[in-house]
Parts: sequence; C-alpha cells; structure tokens
Amino acid sequence: MLAACLLGGLRRILGTPLAPAAGWVSPEGARGAGSAWRLSLGQARSGTEYGPVTDLPDWSFADGRPSPPLKGQIRRQQQAEAMARRIVMLTNELDRGMERWQAQQAALCRQREERQLNQPRLKGAKQRARARAPGGSGHNFGKIK
Repeated sequence: MLAACLLGGLRRILGTPLAPAAGWVSPEGARGAGSAWRLSLGQARSGTEYGPVTDLPDWSFADGRPSPPLKGQIRRQQQAEAMARRIVMLTNELDRGMERWQAQQAALCRQREERQLNQPRLKGAKQRARARAPGGSGHNFGKIK
C-alpha cells in the first residue's frame, strides 16, 4: 500500500508514467534457476532429477553397511525398472514387426517370380521372329498386334 502511494505520488510529480528498469526482474523467475546452463553441460534440468546426489544414499553405518533405501530412492528405482521393461517390450515389438514385414516382402517377391514363370510363352515361329527382330528380346510387354 505504501509503495503504491509513493509510486502514485512520483507519477503525479513527474507527470509521466514510470517504466520498470529493463532487466530488473527476470521473466523466468525461480523457475529457470540455471536449468539452461545445466542442460548445456549435458546434465539434468535440476540437481534433483538424477545423479549421485539423488541416487546414492545420504549416509551409511559406521561399520560400512549401507543405509536402508529412502522412499524416493525406491520410487525412482521402480520408475527406472518400469521404463526399462517398456523399452524392452517396445524393442521386441519393433523386432517382430520388422521380421513380419521382411517375411511379407519375401512372399511378394516369390509371388512376382512365380507370376513371371507362369506367364504364357510364345511358341514356334512367332517366338523366333521376335527374338531376331531389332530391339526385340522375345518378350511381349503388353504390346498387342
């Protein structure tokens, strides 16, 4: 309230509206907080997404035994396992799809070859005449005479 009164008084004295200084307040605010810098280094967006600070235990027993995992560590481990299972499932699905596609392509190729072998052949003098004709290979490519 006091700041609004002071700004209003300054506006009346100066007679012009006051503009905030350029760059005085960051448009990203606390939301950015170095994320572009970390991403440019190939690190996580924030320091708490992954890495040794997040993934390793905070403490261990004096005799060297590891501490029990925390709830967040268990949750992150379960998420990582679920993601790994999904990746394996999708990779297997992709492999099966590629095998099926290759089998279909091989079947189509065999069908084309069978069609070419089963086409009616020219017989006798017509076949010999076409084979001797200039540019004639003896094949009838849809030409009707």
